[in-house]
Amino acid sequence: MLFPGARPGFGLALPLLLLTFSCNRSHSEKRPPSEFVAASACAACHPAHAKTFRQTGMGRAFYRAIPANMVEDFETGGYLYHALSDRHYRMIRRGDRYFLRRYQAGFNGKETNVMEAEIHYVIGSGNHARSYLHRTAENRLVQMPVSWYPANGGYLAMSPGYDNAAHLDFRRKITYDCFFCHNAYPNVPAGGDLAGADPVFPHDLPEGIDCQRCHGPGRAHIEAAQRKRPAEEIRAGIVNPARLTIERQLEVCMQCHLETTSFPLPNSIQRYERGAFSYRPGEPLGDYMLHFDHATGSGREDKFEIVSAAYRLLQSACFEKSGGKLLCTTCHNPHDVPRGEKAVAHYSAACGQCHQEALAPRIAAGIHPAGADCIECHMPRRRTEDVVHATMTDHRILRRKPARDLLAPRAERQEIEGVSYQGEVVLHYPPALPPSPDRDLYLAFAQVAQKSNLKAGIAQLEAALRAHQPTRPEFYFELAQAYANEGASERAIAQYRAALARDPKYAPAMRGLASALLKTGDAAAALIQLESARAIDPGDAQTLHELGRAYYQLGRRADAVSALEAALRSDPDMPEVHDTLGNVLLEMGRPDRAEASLREAIRRQPDFSSAHNNLGNALVARNNFEEAEYHFRQSVSLAPSNAVARYSYGAALASRGRFDEAQTQIEAAVKLKPDFGEAQEILGNLYARKGDWARAVRPFREAVRVRPQFGRARLGLGMALAATGDVAGARAHLSQAASDPDAAVRADASELLRSIPAGR
Repeated sequence: MLFPGARPGFGLALPLLLLTFSCNRSHSEKRPPSEFVAASACAACHPAHAKTFRQTGMGRAFYRAIPANMVEDFETGGYLYHALSDRHYRMIRRGDRYFLRRYQAGFNGKETNVMEAEIHYVIGSGNHARSYLHRTAENRLVQMPVSWYPANGGYLAMSPGYDNAAHLDFRRKITYDCFFCHNAYPNVPAGGDLAGADPVFPHDLPEGIDCQRCHGPGRAHIEAAQRKRPAEEIRAGIVNPARLTIERQLEVCMQCHLETTSFPLPNSIQRYERGAFSYRPGEPLGDYMLHFDHATGSGREDKFEIVSAAYRLLQSACFEKSGGKLLCTTCHNPHDVPRGEKAVAHYSAACGQCHQEALAPRIAAGIHPAGADCIECHMPRRRTEDVVHATMTDHRILRRKPARDLLAPRAERQEIEGVSYQGEVVLHYPPALPPSPDRDLYLAFAQVAQKSNLKAGIAQLEAALRAHQPTRPEFYFELAQAYANEGASERAIAQYRAALARDPKYAPAMRGLASALLKTGDAAAALIQLESARAIDPGDAQTLHELGRAYYQLGRRADAVSALEAALRSDPDMPEVHDTLGNVLLEMGRPDRAEASLREAIRRQPDFSSAHNNLGNALVARNNFEEAEYHFRQSVSLAPSNAVARYSYGAALASRGRFDEAQTQIEAAVKLKPDFGEAQEILGNLYARKGDWARAVRPFREAVRVRPQFGRARLGLGMALAATGDVAGARAHLSQAASDPDAAVRADASELLRSIPAGR
């Protein structure tokens, strides 16, 4: 299952290192011969292991959506209405192909916002859940918003992280770190899987985790066997986890099963120099990635999540007291999984290896039941906190089963202010790191990566950078990102420049710097960075989007349209680009094209408040006020604290003569954003229209204070001051309005000046 903030295998909305930028390396690089082989190659010499392994959850973790693999009822059980987001979903089968369709009831009850995508892959064995993936025309993978859960014969419900009013719908991209734990390694170009790389997948994907995830690449082993080399050489070509040290054996499992949390923290950080698919069994896991946890005493100690098996096991007294004898393989045979009564006997026997001698007298005395299922009491099934439709075995071995109902239904937790963790992020695995620059830098980065400990983390990362002066750009970039998240644009700009000083072609820093410059209004400087970033990766959609915004700020609207259209050719599934394009087209006087672009933004993201607002403006421009009002209301409902949405709705209402309703919206806008000059000016006019000139003075003054060159506001203020008897003040503001660039403002101000004698 996939859900937000997860470590490799569980990526959601955010990539592992919070980089939403594509890598500098091209996916057109020539692939070297792979050290990996097809999973089927192992079966020739190990048919029994291969046969049973294919039936395990790992062997069935990823596969194509073809009739032989589908268990769902697409005929009678393939419909789901999600009330929180007001969206309908229907599973559809057409021949041997499967699709998911989403729609809503829109304006006048008509079906709208229809999205349909083919289900190309299933991810998850179905033991606990099955989610669905779609391959885009650009060879990206996206997760579907609906998943299948096996309880009660199987049913559809929202995918993890989707059971809320606003979710990613068909836009949750599968990153390489997601893929890491859900399948065998795909054959991506060398260097193409580094942190932040654009996750473009080869056409031929493996189906299911294979032998090589635990035994390492198999080519050398197979070639040695085929050449009938000595047995020692054949064995040396493959990893046998049983021959590894205790620590390395555990890490073979922990590469995927050690997850401290799937909610924002971060739970792990992949080292910068390592690719997502570069881990090899037998190497120290800490050389590949570092795992982090909530601080002790933060109230998160008993968290139980879907990929918490190793995390919970390491907390068990049995594990701690075993002296290294209790491993995952003590109970689990990775090549085969017993089921039913065999499973009960197998796992109870595993417990008996250590406890049988001590239990015998207790059983004889009637203190402990004989022939009991050890797992039922000491490792009970529990409902997970992050995938609320799934239940899992708790691998924290307990002396007594908790008294509460461990399977009680629960609502999906929303990571919002007041719920999301705010506190120190501590190292979890390896348990300790020797003193080094890397230790200081990664520990500091963990504090800011997902904003868990932002303020203290910024100071910590600053100190580490001063002390160690790393030559790589990434840590400076992460400090810049932290400043940007804190709203400190100028400090962010300085750190983006520090990253570029270490690597002038580091495209993520170019884009980050450009974004920060745009926020400060320096579009010309932003343009330089974005054009350099485009030269490195001409097809990067985010670069092209920012480039379109920069052109727009510089008044180069045609260039803006060209850049935004190029962004959509590269990645059409970006509602924010459709929205920006629609807004630019609207300002260019093209409400017809703007309407089409804005409708597409809403189709892809129905809860996009800004797009609903902009579409309302486009429909007003096309004299379709009835539908415009529907979208204004949608915008306000989706984002009640959005001052721009309330302003647009209020202005449209005022234009229709619905002044009292307009006043309600405009007053709300200025309460939310007191420095909103345009809203203050309209509010002044609404008061003036009622003859409440004394009340009108204040919003007019505020509008002029915010925008000293705001001619219409000065005209209104002059009128209000004149009406309240402040002739001198009125003439002062009207005189400035009389030289405004707007001819209509100049004419009205001049006429009023003539009607107010200077000596009056």
